[in-house]
Amino acid sequence: MADTIQFELVAPENLIFTGDVELVVVPGSEGDFGVLPGHANVISTVRPGIVEIHEAGEVKERYFVAGGYAEVTAERCTILSTEALPFSDLDEDIAKKRIEEAEADIKKADTDAERDRSENSLNIARAMLENAQN
Repeated sequence: MADTIQFELVAPENLIFTGDVELVVVPGSEGDFGVLPGHANVISTVRPGIVEIHEAGEVKERYFVAGGYAEVTAERCTILSTEALPFSDLDEDIAKKRIEEAEADIKKADTDAERDRSENSLNIARAMLENAQN
């Protein structure tokens, strides 16, 4: 068994990260899970949160993801995210503005579909704010 696993983080029209890593921690819909070489095959939804990339026994890089899907095999972990950005780019003011906009969109939503999209945007913005403050 190799000591690393191939990891890719993909956002729409953008490859955010690709490389061999020791461990990836994924914010799965049922809770965070770690991916090491030799991991069992898994497909999971990803909730808004932080992806951690570990090398040499410590966190080397962190990315905020707005949600998406993760596919894991023994050799590879791929996250297809609806939005992703480096943790260092999280901005409290931007997150607060997105919360205000999403709350306004919820109030003026005419259909259940519009309300659901706005509530999803609100959940993402809240997760951004929570992580920006940490």
